[in-house]
Formats: sequence, C-alpha cells, structure tokens
Amino acid sequence: MTEIYVDADACPVKDEVLRVAGRHGLKTYLVCDGGIRPPADPLVQLVVVAQGADAADDWIADHVGPSDVAVTQDIPLAARCLKMGAAALRPNGRTFTEDNMGMTLATRNLMTDLRDAGQMTGGPRPFSKEDRSRFLNAFEVMIQAALK
Repeated sequence: MTEIYVDADACPVKDEVLRVAGRHGLKTYLVCDGGIRPPADPLVQLVVVAQGADAADDWIADHVGPSDVAVTQDIPLAARCLKMGAAALRPNGRTFTEDNMGMTLATRNLMTDLRDAGQMTGGPRPFSKEDRSRFLNAFEVMIQAALK
C-alpha cells in the first residue's frame, strides 16, 4: 500500500500533502526534529527524530519503499528514495527521476563548492503560488500513478 513520507521541518506544502493524502486515505508520515503539530488524524503520524543533519533523511530512507511517495527538497534523500523504488517530489512540484538525478546531484555539488569558495550564488527563489499549484498537480498525478 502506498504511503507518504514528508521531510517536514521546512516543508511549505504540509497542509496540501495532508489534504491530498486524506482524500485518498493514505498513511502519511511527517518526519521532523520537533515543533510540528499535525491534525488529530489516524492516518497522519508525526515522527520526531533526534536533532542532526541527516536524522530525518535517514529515517525516511530506512522506511520508504516501492510505490511510496516522498516529499523533500533534499536531493541526496530523493536519490536514496528513488533507489528504494519510491517516487520523490520537491515542494515546488518538480519531480525527481532517475533520468534527472545525476544532473541534479552534480548541480547541487557545484553550487556547494561555489558557496564554500565564497562565491555568492543567490540561493533559491521565494516559494510562490505557482509553486504550490504545480506541487498540487504533480502530487496528485504521482499519487494516482502509485495507486495503480
């Protein structure tokens, strides 16, 4: 059965995930290091992990499986989810795939190297209404595909 895993600490689309997952009756895990208060719903489980750079990522990667969906901005976590047979989606609606993962990881590493060298890279653009709309569309399509 399909389950949803959300890297929830800084996820701007938690409410949208819960609404779509609830409509489909899917178990959803909000994984964070604390501070989130999900609604009282038997299909929503809050998983609080120890504080640490990769604690939430490790928990998700250890539990996600084929036909599951992960919502994360974290590129290495998305790669781990794809290796487990799960689908992975960014909060802005962009899908992680086996085809784009190599370039996505390379770009991430390049930007990290530039920042470490003192180059100003500008950071991500602000989250927009269009991002939220694109996420809702992509998430619904991903859920429909996982349920087949």
